[in-house]
Amino acid sequence: MSVNVPESSSAPRKRKDAPIAPVTIDQEPSGKKQRLEEPEHPEVLDDFETEAKREVAASAGLQGSVEEGAKLELRHQVRHQVAVPPGYNYVSISEHVPPAKPDREYKFELDPFQKVSVYAIQRNESVLVSAHTSAGKTVVAEYAIAQCLNRKQRVIYTSPIKALSNQKYRDMLALFGDVGLMTGDVTINPSATCLVMTTEILRSMLYRGSEVMREVAWVIFDEVHYMRDKERGVVWEETIILLPHTVRYVFLSATIPNAMQFAEWICKSHDQPCHIVYTDFRPTPLQHYLFPAGGEGIYLVVNEKGEFKEDNFAKAMGQLQASSGEDPADAHSGKGRKGKSKKGGQDKKGSSDIARIVRKIFNGNFHPVIVFSFSKRDCEAHALSLTKYEFNNQDEQNQVQEIFTNAIGALSEEDRQLPQITNLLPLLRRGIGVHHSGLLPILKEVIEIIFQEGLIKVLFATETFSIGLNMPAKTVVFTGTTKFDGKEQRNLSSGEYIQMSGRAGRRGLDDRGVVILMCDEKLEPTSAKEMIKGQADRLDSAFHLGYNMIMNLMKVEGISPEYMLERCFFQFQSSAGIPQLEKDLQKEEETQRKTVIQDEVLVAQYYEIRQQLDQLAEDMRAVITHPSFALPFMQPGRLVRVKYKDLDFGWGAVLTFQKRLPPKNQPMLGDVPPHEQYVVDVLLNCAPGGSTPRDRSAITTITPNGVLPCPKDSKPNPLVVPVLLACIQSISHVRIVLPKDLRPDSSRLSAWKTMGEVHKRFSAGIPLLDPIESQNIKDEKFIELVRKIAALEDRLKGSPLHNDPRLPQLFTQYSEKRDGQDRIRSLKRRIQSTHDVLQMEELKARKRVLRRLNFTTAADIVDTKGRVACEISTGDELLLTELIFNGTFNTLEPEECCALLSCFVFDEKSEQQTKLKEELATPLRVLQELARRIAKVSKESKLPIDEDKYVQSFKVELMEAVLSWCKGASFSDICKQTDTFEGSLIRVFRRLGELLRQMAMAAKVIGNGELEKKFEKASEMLERPNTVIFCSSLYL
Repeated sequence: MSVNVPESSSAPRKRKDAPIAPVTIDQEPSGKKQRLEEPEHPEVLDDFETEAKREVAASAGLQGSVEEGAKLELRHQVRHQVAVPPGYNYVSISEHVPPAKPDREYKFELDPFQKVSVYAIQRNESVLVSAHTSAGKTVVAEYAIAQCLNRKQRVIYTSPIKALSNQKYRDMLALFGDVGLMTGDVTINPSATCLVMTTEILRSMLYRGSEVMREVAWVIFDEVHYMRDKERGVVWEETIILLPHTVRYVFLSATIPNAMQFAEWICKSHDQPCHIVYTDFRPTPLQHYLFPAGGEGIYLVVNEKGEFKEDNFAKAMGQLQASSGEDPADAHSGKGRKGKSKKGGQDKKGSSDIARIVRKIFNGNFHPVIVFSFSKRDCEAHALSLTKYEFNNQDEQNQVQEIFTNAIGALSEEDRQLPQITNLLPLLRRGIGVHHSGLLPILKEVIEIIFQEGLIKVLFATETFSIGLNMPAKTVVFTGTTKFDGKEQRNLSSGEYIQMSGRAGRRGLDDRGVVILMCDEKLEPTSAKEMIKGQADRLDSAFHLGYNMIMNLMKVEGISPEYMLERCFFQFQSSAGIPQLEKDLQKEEETQRKTVIQDEVLVAQYYEIRQQLDQLAEDMRAVITHPSFALPFMQPGRLVRVKYKDLDFGWGAVLTFQKRLPPKNQPMLGDVPPHEQYVVDVLLNCAPGGSTPRDRSAITTITPNGVLPCPKDSKPNPLVVPVLLACIQSISHVRIVLPKDLRPDSSRLSAWKTMGEVHKRFSAGIPLLDPIESQNIKDEKFIELVRKIAALEDRLKGSPLHNDPRLPQLFTQYSEKRDGQDRIRSLKRRIQSTHDVLQMEELKARKRVLRRLNFTTAADIVDTKGRVACEISTGDELLLTELIFNGTFNTLEPEECCALLSCFVFDEKSEQQTKLKEELATPLRVLQELARRIAKVSKESKLPIDEDKYVQSFKVELMEAVLSWCKGASFSDICKQTDTFEGSLIRVFRRLGELLRQMAMAAKVIGNGELEKKFEKASEMLERPNTVIFCSSLYL
């Protein structure tokens, strides 16, 4: 195995002394309050980039045809860098001599990025591999495992989710044999040399000082970009910081633009080199298409070379406007139509669009296809809309039946009759599948297996299918471009689009992968372009403090919560910008010193008066344009001046106005300022290329779809633009007569010609409405405002500079100087706040909470309650510990304990109304009272918390269902008690099982054997074997 690695631009660095011995955590200084010396910043060396070329057969894709034998040249880059500690004796990777007999040999030639990554492992140096899905990152992990097995060293392979851990265990077991699995639910062969586990299990082992860690040489973090996950990303940071310096790492990641920053953090945290190997290589090149909803055509917008086809993109956008039946010049042309507009994937029309695309895919032999939708219900609805098609032949249908029957064979007869199971089989036989988090886990796995066997031709899936699971298809379709992220409905980010579209194209099977983006009229052209052409999402820290983390760190000798805060990636990223901020500050201060302004005192006085006038004029405008005073004058033909931030559109003519509607599924606009509750349609002179939006609820600014003011000396391009009332600067008393129909270009140009005549007639300025006389604003405060403006204008006129020809230049110079002073103050604040350890104030507040609730002593030593809380990580550790100590569980039966604990693991939205029996209502009231106490103590400790929101976060909707299950009810019975998806229900029950095990350990810590047995009994009642909830994974 060899690779031609270019000579590094940097020579090997010689150390002044012997290499530093790796330091483990327990060798760190033991003084918990001491701030550690800031280590020097890592050096970045050995930077080289190679370009590889390859020829592939040209492909017509979904359009047209190509000349027989035509070839296409594709290029991709492989980039290498390494972060090394200052003074480290680094030898360029180009000088590396691979061993004569490598630890693992392959039947195929490794790609250049794989070879460079393997060289780093052979040198016993950590590596981050950043590459697209299906590029072959797993080869690098396999080499690290093989090397450890040959050297009798232990290796840990971590993955973000249990399902992926199960799959990886199966794959690694087949390859290496000596493999174990630890996921919390399942433990298999824990003494194996290679252990596959979730990151949470690894963190738990580190906090408990597991003996296993002393033997670990390498840790492989799969899908490390998951570290940016808001909820669980912090687990990766904790784990990486807690691992000993002796450990080496393989990080596998999707493409991330700031990979070097992550490598520098590893280098600084563990005093060891960390290579990054980045490639944009795709084994199967992709073609990206747009399919406008309701249209007939499909348009290639990005080809295999990554070239964006502007002309095709424009055609697709034009087709979108045509199919929605609206004119870009007329903001009201769609008004009065009945029924829904044509939204892809939202109504019958959307379903027929999907059927049309699927037919096109099958006609061109571009199946199998994964169709991504962003709601579980949409996935199922789309699948059901295709039931008239049969994509599998009889032989394939028989194979599906056999796999399915075998998979569910271990379930009881009653579980096998669950509606989700009986309804899915007919779809699967037809070659249609569904995959989302609401499915029973056993069904998700059987679907994955059938898909891998090539027996599912069309799979409707949510975004989770794109995480980790290596199950590509020939084609990927997006039914929409927006998703709900837990807070708001937003466009997909380019990173999310890259992740999901990367499932298109199967290595070694397809010459092309096809990606089809269905777009409706809500998609703005600029958003579409950013999504398709944009770069991957950055790997940004999602670090946040938690009580379990704080108390566990207080228990570990030699480290502290402060230690974690100082070393987390969050702090590293914040500090990374300091050198540039200091350079910017130096430059600004130098500019200030050099700035000399004539008559500066007079200019300063003039400037201050002008600033006051501008502020008063803005206050006056806010009154004049208030709906109660402005709307009576928003008649057709009324001239208004429109401005948004720096975009001055000048004067335009009003057509009409209407109340702004709230976005779909959003509350009414109660909290929106009055000026933003109305949309006014104005004829404005715009730059060529802009088009007006069709979705009125989406109007938040003046610049939808790239609408910009028409440049001076350009031909007039009048468009009807919907703008918020807030963007109107002035109202004139002049009105013009407008044509009845403004859709034709000629009508708008004619109207604009009339505007020109008005400008000529009022050359000194278009006259404004008198706010007092015309608008009848008689408020005394407003009249006082007018007087103040008049007085300040008199002062301006009395200034010696008022008629001075130098005034414009002097005023500009002084404005720039003041802006510079503001920038200096801002930079100093940013530098100071960045030097401060971020989240330190929050840590102090959380420590106050722990002391006041007696979880720690006044000296911040973990007390009995704290040791109990350290055992709990699956639910709210403070509240659960309080419930243990106030004896709430002592009076409850095991099944009632289960029901109460369900409040801590269920977090989904539910519409059902729950009325609890007294046996459950009583302990629930205790829970809520204790939660309020914790919230009050948190507030008093200066920790921001919404008391009601905190109390309501403990959801009661599954208490009755859990109680019924523990008393022996069947799964189908408890499904009738809730509106939650079956798969979500099972996830809650499994988390509840995890929490019960932790509660039993917590009871053991305080020596309460009776309570420990109660939780163990509750666990037995919950985890009934061979049920659909607790059946084994098909991968094990």
